[in-house]
Amino acid sequence: MKILILPAYFTPESAASSYLGENLREALAKAAFEMVVYTPMPSRGISVEERNSYKKKVHETMYDNKLTVHRFNMFREGTNPLIRAFRYVCCCIRQFNLGRASKDIDVMFIGSTPPIQGAMAAMLKKVRKIPFIYNLQDVFPDSLVGTGLAKKNSLLWKVGRRIEDFTYKHADRIIVISEGFKSNILAKGVPEEKIDVVYNWVDENAVQHIERQSNKLFDRYNLDRNKFYISYCGNIGLTQNMDMLLEVASEFESIPDVQFVLIGEGVYKHKVETMISEKNCTNIRLLPLQPYEDISHVFSLGDVGLVISRPGVGENSVPSKTWSIMSAKRAVLASFDENELMTILTENKCGLFTKAGDKEAFKQAILWLYNNRSDCREFGLNGRRYVMKNLTRDVGTSKYIDVFNRFKVGQ
Repeated sequence: MKILILPAYFTPESAASSYLGENLREALAKAAFEMVVYTPMPSRGISVEERNSYKKKVHETMYDNKLTVHRFNMFREGTNPLIRAFRYVCCCIRQFNLGRASKDIDVMFIGSTPPIQGAMAAMLKKVRKIPFIYNLQDVFPDSLVGTGLAKKNSLLWKVGRRIEDFTYKHADRIIVISEGFKSNILAKGVPEEKIDVVYNWVDENAVQHIERQSNKLFDRYNLDRNKFYISYCGNIGLTQNMDMLLEVASEFESIPDVQFVLIGEGVYKHKVETMISEKNCTNIRLLPLQPYEDISHVFSLGDVGLVISRPGVGENSVPSKTWSIMSAKRAVLASFDENELMTILTENKCGLFTKAGDKEAFKQAILWLYNNRSDCREFGLNGRRYVMKNLTRDVGTSKYIDVFNRFKVGQ
């Protein structure tokens, strides 16, 4: 069985969830599936030199020749949203034509980034009569409303809803990453029988507990191992409510033992740097995104790992970083919209949950964790146990393979 994959980004491009695609492709190869990938030359998060080196790697095979990658030329991605959107359109047109010419394809596997990718696959399905599986990692245009980039019933929102409905209608299976996502698209008329819920997993072997004395980041950035650390790792963007986090952090300067470490990149990082400087916050360290091979050190750095967003942003989602925090045996502190994340954390005693935007509750939760270190450690142990039972790499990838096998046997 051969799978056609048309991603907007592909290795060596990196993102917080890049490991999910890599783990899945490796699992598919082991299960004897063949894969063909058409993707643009790498652009995001790599140097000009590395990008240029891929001009000589137009065709590449991986996983004992089970996967073939074909890269096509495309101008480099920038930060301007309009130019980025135009680039997405150009990539989709190119991938449509390449997909139309590809041979012996049994099923397409399409991601939800960018949101027009699913509509492109739907049109390709009409031409090629090939079924497609849609991997819904982000609900568009709802995500635009949550970030304040669009208003409900605006022109952009209406266009987004048309694209969304067209994609859902023609997708043969839709894999969603939470029960909240499932409820969202059920309310939009998607038949339940075509939806599969598969939580994003964590590679439990890649993300493990590292003793503080052995954690290289403390030496790399001259961090005091005796402090109590609240850590955040991930995108530093418009939705993560960094303003509230910095306000709370500044109010903890009277307790020198409590320190905050923010690790990552994003469009709001410069603003965060400016606010730290203006507030003269001495208890906050802002560190760059670390290489994936150091991921255990990253998520083991703090005594507590943060999952935080502005109100209205995380209504249906469960951020994948939650599982990495738990896999590293760290307590989770969530400042998030009330959803299944709250249920998982509270029922399994993996951390504390506060309502998104509730600054006082968030502050008190930090204080409680600081004053109750043994409970904090117990939360971390409970989290690792939950991951090992429900969210391992093998558990997650096997559920995807079950979906692919339905097409293999003609179901």
